[in-house]
Amino acid sequence: MYLHPAFEIGLAEALPILQQRAFGLLIVPTTHAPVGVHVPFLVDGTPDANLTISLHVARANPIHMHIGNGCKVLLVCSGPDAYVSPDWYGSEQQVPSWLYASVHVSGTAEILAPGTHLDHVDRLAAQFESRLAPKPPWTSGKMNADKRDVMLKAIVAITIHVEHIHAQRKLVQHKSEAEQRGAAAGLRDRGDRASCEIADMIDADLNGT
Repeated sequence: MYLHPAFEIGLAEALPILQQRAFGLLIVPTTHAPVGVHVPFLVDGTPDANLTISLHVARANPIHMHIGNGCKVLLVCSGPDAYVSPDWYGSEQQVPSWLYASVHVSGTAEILAPGTHLDHVDRLAAQFESRLAPKPPWTSGKMNADKRDVMLKAIVAITIHVEHIHAQRKLVQHKSEAEQRGAAAGLRDRGDRASCEIADMIDADLNGT
């Protein structure tokens, strides 16, 4: 990942993006060309103590067959993104831009034993079900045991032992405060979720929150 000095963020800001988004693109090298799959994931540990990311793919997806001992992989997690019109800055000689937040995680992947699949699925489901409160959470215990076992056999769980995290939030940090506020106002006027999220990030930076 190319990191612009004005936009690079550290682990303290990157980890919340990973934990909140919890969905990304896993890229695995092969002898022919890289292959990828979009997956939800879990973040465990801390940057100082065995940071790992757990996920799973369908057993029918051959991507897991390319993961052997010591396989290096890349996980790309993207936050909100939005287009910015030069007219919103309120100053001359500006150009269009695209703002975004993104985290790239690289590390070594390993296939987990089938006996770990139930715990993995339960923890992954609990992570997302907790966001649906006050709805009573779904659990695998609601399934018939035989059907649950069939479904568990249809996946392959994978852990990534994180080695490097590179991240950036490309907002408009290099612009004046007036230009930043103009961009945020223009984004908020668009009204779509991603534009408003980017506007919130700009405002938070400006307000020191």
